Amino acid sequence: MAVPFVGSRMRWPLAIAATGLLAACEGPLDYDLRGQVGAFNTTEAAQNVNTQARPSPDSRGVISYPNYQVAVARRGDTVTSLANRVGLTPSEVARFNGLNANDGLRDGEVVSLPRRVAEPAPGTGNVDIATLAGSAIDQAPDTTPVQTTTLAPATPAAPAAAPAKPTGPEPIRHKVKRGETAYTISRLYQVPVKSLAEWNGLGTDFAIREGQFLLIPVKDQPAPIPVAVATTTTAVSGPGQGSPTPTPPSSTTALPDEKISAKAPETPDVSLQEQATSSSARLGYPVTGKIIRTYSKGKNEGIDIAAAPGTAVLAAEAGTVAAITADADEVPIIVVRHKNNLLTVYANVTDIEVQKGDSVKRGQKVAQLRGGNDAYVHFEVREGFESVDPGPYLK
Repeated sequence: MAVPFVGSRMRWPLAIAATGLLAACEGPLDYDLRGQVGAFNTTEAAQNVNTQARPSPDSRGVISYPNYQVAVARRGDTVTSLANRVGLTPSEVARFNGLNANDGLRDGEVVSLPRRVAEPAPGTGNVDIATLAGSAIDQAPDTTPVQTTTLAPATPAAPAAAPAKPTGPEPIRHKVKRGETAYTISRLYQVPVKSLAEWNGLGTDFAIREGQFLLIPVKDQPAPIPVAVATTTTAVSGPGQGSPTPTPPSSTTALPDEKISAKAPETPDVSLQEQATSSSARLGYPVTGKIIRTYSKGKNEGIDIAAAPGTAVLAAEAGTVAAITADADEVPIIVVRHKNNLLTVYANVTDIEVQKGDSVKRGQKVAQLRGGNDAYVHFEVREGFESVDPGPYLK
């Protein structure tokens, strides 16, 4: 899930979020801005995780795990055709997965089974007939005498290859809740969203639905790297002899002088910086106040400007509202697109007065500052994909 808002001086890395608003690039883009706000962003960690391939299903498309089973849809499948193939009623499969019996399924889409179905007998590749017919045989009335005849042993046929049962850890089966996306779920479990899509047969838009069951890809577990242990020859005393006592350091020998830097640590400049109000500046300040955090590439992708609670937050330049979203604590974020592929971001605000798609003028009120100790706006300027120092734009 998205990382919650932390403290009054947190960082707001929105690079990928702004990128998602502009254009597509190599690899899946996270259009859910909530996952890009927070001091401890997990997106990069999730993208760098290696996962195992999804196990191959049996001839019916069933993958069996100790605690549950799933079925993999084929091209042209509906919920009804898949349910009939695995021996379940369409209504129970549809109800369990939040679908309708006539809903179409994508090729490779994973459907969770509400109860266990028969598994292939080892070495046969076929359905376990004993499991399917066992209860019927037990319940059949014994009214006809059974005659038996001894038959010559038949020559065993070569067994057909059966799909190997999944080995290794059982994947977590996650039920999608309202408001979740493939991106938030991938960050929750620290797996790449691309792997999540491959394991579950998601479409190119990574769309999921409430009530859907998703298999969480199993991460590769690299073998531990052996650590070379240096071998040392230690003198061993004979029986009855004490171990030799090491010579203690002389108390008369002075310890070496410690090198202590006389330079005092630098104190960050958090003073009130002069804010240009001239119309010649390319952008206007969103609020007039005190800059409490300056721009630092990779650490703070914008500037934080504090002012009185309820102060109006103004559009820095004319443009169009490209996105309005919120972090996990429902603290809003506004993204405005301007000319020449320029974006401005206004985070940690409240009482938004614009909507996505609205045209705004320079100096128009778009929101206001929050109350309490969090009365500041996090303001970013982005040139295409990259964040830039807002300072030159504001002078």
